[in-house]
Order: sequence, then C-alpha cells, then structure tokens
Amino acid sequence: MRHRQEKNPQRPGFRARAILGAVASIVIASGPACNAQAAELVIAVPNWPSGQATANMLKVAIGKTFGLEADLREMGELNAFAGLESGEVDIHPEVWRPNLDAAVAKYVDEKKTVVLAGRAVAAWQGLCATEDAENAGIKSIKDLSDPKKGALLDTDGDGRGELWIGAETWTSTAIERVRANSYGYAANLELVEAEEDVGMAAVDAAVATGRPMVFACYAPHNVFELHKVTRLEEPAYDPARWQIAPGSDPLWIEHSKADVAWPPSSFHIAWSTAFGAKHADIAAFLERVDLTPQEVTAMTYALQVERIPPSDYAEKWVADHATRIDGWAKP
Repeated sequence: MRHRQEKNPQRPGFRARAILGAVASIVIASGPACNAQAAELVIAVPNWPSGQATANMLKVAIGKTFGLEADLREMGELNAFAGLESGEVDIHPEVWRPNLDAAVAKYVDEKKTVVLAGRAVAAWQGLCATEDAENAGIKSIKDLSDPKKGALLDTDGDGRGELWIGAETWTSTAIERVRANSYGYAANLELVEAEEDVGMAAVDAAVATGRPMVFACYAPHNVFELHKVTRLEEPAYDPARWQIAPGSDPLWIEHSKADVAWPPSSFHIAWSTAFGAKHADIAAFLERVDLTPQEVTAMTYALQVERIPPSDYAEKWVADHATRIDGWAKP
C-alpha cells in the first residue's frame, strides 16, 4: 500500500520469525521486466495489488484508446517520482497521501515537474485485529503496550508477540514503526516487515487456526471481505501530535512522533508535466479516471486471492468497461 523506496540505515534489523514461517515460501507474482527505451510511455508499477492492477489497466486502456504502447516498470515510490521528473517515467498509477506528501510537495508543488490528478480514491490506514485477537481483549492500540496481551500474539514461544507492519519498501511501514515507538508497544512486540502476500497469508493462517493476530491494514482492501477483522481503537488524528520528520533526515524515524490515528488518506494517479504537455489528451483521460473503493477492493481480491495475473485482469476489466473508458477519453 503506500510507500517508500530506500532502506533507512538507522532502522534496527530483525528477522520475520514463526509468524511468517508457514508462508515464507509464497512466490509473489509480478509482471515481466520491460525495456523502457523502446516504449512510447512508461508506467511505474508499485508492489501492492491495487497499484499493480491499475498500472496494467492504464496500459491496456491507453493502448486501445490512444494507440500508444506502454512499458510497465516495477519500482519504488521515490524512484518513481525521480523518474517522473527526469522523463524516465511518464505515469504513476497510485500515489498515496499523506504517505508521500513530502514527494508531492517537492515535485508537484515546488518543482512542478509532476501533476497529481484532482480525483482521488478515499482510503484509510491503521492496525487491525482478527476476531480471535478481539475476543482475547485486544481492541485498542493501548492494549499492544500490555505485555500480557502482547504475548498473546507470540508465535515462536519467546513470550514476545509479532506484529506485521507492512512491506519493507512502503512508506507506511516506516510510519508504523514511528507509531510503534511513539505509542510504546515497540518495546514488547517484534515489528515484522514482509511483502504483502506473505503478511496476508499469515492473516489467513491465523484465522484458520484461531490464533490472535494484529497487523497493519488499509482500505480499500479484500481482507475485510475475507475475514472478520476490526480496526484497533486509538486517539483521533491530531496534526499537533503527527510530526513526521523529512525523509532527507537520516534519523527521520527517530526524530518523528505519531501517537494518534492516521490522518484521512487517499490515492491519486500522477503523471509527468512534460508528458502531459506532449499528450494533453492522455493527461485529460487520466484526470477523468474515477475508480471506486469497491472496484479497488475487487482488484485486490482478484490478484491476491484468485491469483489472476495483473495483465489478464486488466484485459478483461478494460473490455468490460469499454463504454466508461470511452467517456474518460472524450472532452
């Protein structure tokens, strides 16, 4: 979901232990590498399901509507923004806010080398508990600071619970580490980073075996269709208590504080200013894309649960929504 590129040298190392042991062999599906030099346009591909689906859908829709062949390139968020500025990348399918507000401020507001679509999909981010965790008394984020309740999340017998906080390359994962430090539960829980497919498979296993689990969650997402999970209660967002240091600070995690809920979230399509100037018709098309939260949930379900390849999903989606896509292309 949402997301950063570089590893932070100040972040403590750790191993994803038994919580993911049963599912560590999962192979995460990804699209083939492409030769960007031969492409008429390049679309960045994030490493989460809805971003992968949308990237492929844009590739197919733009190809059929405008006759431009697109290459898909997997890359992290900061590299994608740098590529949008340099001309190496033309379109980013899913820019999450507030996760990438610093990049938006730099490239969209200050340098004006990137354009962010005005339309957005409403979203939210936080921590969720399985039904077994809730029944065991873990209902609030303050419960995670209780060593006895934290021990209920232990999977390897060391008495210390595990908490999946997201993929290593997500900005949200680093912010969840800030939140764990700020609330204090980092002291008695192991914060596990792993790809989303592995984290979601761990949720499946926990539900199937009746084991309590707490994990980073976001919506729209299919996990709420598959399982009975609830968002942990926590203090409402307060901008005075949400202080995320600039990513240029090598100690930004240590210098940040966030002991409140996430602010209201959303995600947008973005494209390079130069690409928009050259292809004003496609820029206008991107501005009109109006995916709904329900459609995004369906995307994640198709890719993550049904294991449909993103390219296959995109071909069918575009065919099924041809009239709607034609409307996006018309002035």
